[in-house]
Amino acid sequence: MCIRDRGWAVRYGGKLYYNPGLPEVRAFVREAMLDAVRRYPVDAVHFDDYFYPYPEAGQTFDDDRAYDTHGGDFPDRAAWRRDNVDRLVRETAAGIKEIRPGTRFGISPFGVWRNAETDEHGSATRAGVQTYDDLHADTRRWARENWIDYICPQLYWNIGFGPADYAELVRWWSDVVRDSATQLHVGEALYKAGDPAQPAAWQDPAELSRHLTLAKTYPEVRGHVFFAAREVGEDKIGAMARVVADHYRRPARTPR
Repeated sequence: MCIRDRGWAVRYGGKLYYNPGLPEVRAFVREAMLDAVRRYPVDAVHFDDYFYPYPEAGQTFDDDRAYDTHGGDFPDRAAWRRDNVDRLVRETAAGIKEIRPGTRFGISPFGVWRNAETDEHGSATRAGVQTYDDLHADTRRWARENWIDYICPQLYWNIGFGPADYAELVRWWSDVVRDSATQLHVGEALYKAGDPAQPAAWQDPAELSRHLTLAKTYPEVRGHVFFAAREVGEDKIGAMARVVADHYRRPARTPR
């Protein structure tokens, strides 16, 4: 309500999104998070994948006024937008560490930073969305430069999926966090298991279990996060039951 009433939001695709190009918006979001950290002994602060909105055909995120006011020192709008998001992440992390050093800060971004066709440091993927270019979120930098305590990329594709192979992305993200202090947890698409709209791989109850088996070969992978909670209980085709039987027979230790 506050963001809308103060003119801090941009309408895009029929919805209102906050405008991270405004310093007062970044301060509002940051301080809202830090207020919770001050008041409560929270274990972690977690950001999801919405920084700038996902691209939609025929839609434009109209931040012209903010760019005209604040973007003069940048080579283009994309660089300015990335800096806005970088500032939000970096300043939130610093505030958390100052207020409550034991509280962790993590983010679960869309799983593809950039395709190798776009950037030599990118993954061998052909994803239609790239966080660096489309959401203006330099997720690779945050992990490599230890701005965040953990990263949980949403690797919501099956093993062997051509445009974004789960196996390739686990390998790529393991390389990203190697030698950094950022922990890697893998986001898993439990919601796709048994969904008739999904490819054949997701009709196999063993697909997710194979993900965990593959990820075990990478010591950088510290765990898995299954989306969404309702699918854990519903478990349409027994995919979660198969994961538990194959990988979670003993109680898990609390991550440190």
